[in-house]
Amino acid sequence: MTVNPMFHQTTLRLEEELSWILRAQKNPESFGPLYKKYHEQIFRYIYQRMNDEELAFDITSQVFIKAMTNLHKYEYRGVPFASWLYRIAKSELYQSFRNKKAERTVNLESYHLTDIIEEIEEEDLEHLKSNLLLTLAKLNEKNLQLIEMRFFEKRSFKEIGEILEITENNAKVKTFRALEKLKHLFKK
Repeated sequence: MTVNPMFHQTTLRLEEELSWILRAQKNPESFGPLYKKYHEQIFRYIYQRMNDEELAFDITSQVFIKAMTNLHKYEYRGVPFASWLYRIAKSELYQSFRNKKAERTVNLESYHLTDIIEEIEEEDLEHLKSNLLLTLAKLNEKNLQLIEMRFFEKRSFKEIGEILEITENNAKVKTFRALEKLKHLFKK
């Protein structure tokens, strides 16, 4: 599996980001670099799950307001600041779903599907892509999120664990189980 450089950072970048966080904790006006770096990424994460652009912008705004308001609670754990933002975004999304303002959608590009199909190890690609889309829609929200983070966003298990507030090993196990569930549903 290839690594997506958009989500993975060098130690130097993590240190630079930590300095931005420390400045923003002292002075909220210094939050700008973090906002600029992650706004589009968080928006895409939210938009892919609801397919309502206006509501996705609103929820993204809420994510950054909460992040700024609670920045004093942030603890550096050796992963990108985005992991913390994704946890906030996940919470805001679920709240939106609970409020019945949005419906869950699966918004995928076909090149992402190929990664999963390779993992499932089947042959008739076009037929499989359409079946896979139908099968993904049958997964529960937690399993779908694991599949999306691992195969579409190319996140490491450490980042997945950080976002979901579980251990790296637990992220591996849950992702494996989600993939097994997907395989089982797919073969039916």
